[in-house]
Amino acid sequence: MRLFDDRSFLRAITAFERALAKVLSVVLTAVLVVASLQLLLFLGSDLLDLNVSWTGEGLIRLLDEVLVILIALEVLQNLTAYMREHVVQIELVLVTALTAVARKVIVMPPGVQKNPADLIGLGFAVLSLAGAYWLVRQSHVRRLPTRREQATGFQDRDLSSQLDGGDAG
Repeated sequence: MRLFDDRSFLRAITAFERALAKVLSVVLTAVLVVASLQLLLFLGSDLLDLNVSWTGEGLIRLLDEVLVILIALEVLQNLTAYMREHVVQIELVLVTALTAVARKVIVMPPGVQKNPADLIGLGFAVLSLAGAYWLVRQSHVRRLPTRREQATGFQDRDLSSQLDGGDAG
C-alpha cells in the first residue's frame, strides 16, 4: 500500500480531520464548562451584592458573557454536525456569525457610537449575513416539498391497486 495513493491519502486526511474535530470538541466543551461556572459564580456574587446596578453596564456585561457562551455552543454544534455528516453546514455557520455580530451590536462600548464607519460596517455585516441566511433558508424551503412527498407515489401505488383489485375480485 503506497502512502501517496489517492485512496489511502484521502483516508489519512479524513482520519486526521475527524481526530482534530474530536480534539477541538473536547477542548471547547471544557472551555464551555469553565466559562459557564465562571458566569454562574459572577452572577451569584453580583446578585448578592446590592450595590450592583442591573440597568446599565452590569446588564450589558452579563449579556456579553451569556452571548459569548452561546456563540461557543454554536461553534460546538458546528463541530458535532461536521463529525456527524462530514459536511460544514452553512446555515449553522451563518447563524453563529449572526449571533457574533449581534453580540457586537448589543454590547457595543460607549465610545464606538461616535464612529460612524464602525456602525456602517456592523450594519452591512448584519444585512449581508441576514441576506445570506435568508437565501440558504429559501433554497431549503423550495426543496422541502419534494423531500416530503410520499414514496408511495411510484411503485407502491401500482402494487396497492393490484392488491386491492386482487382482493376485491
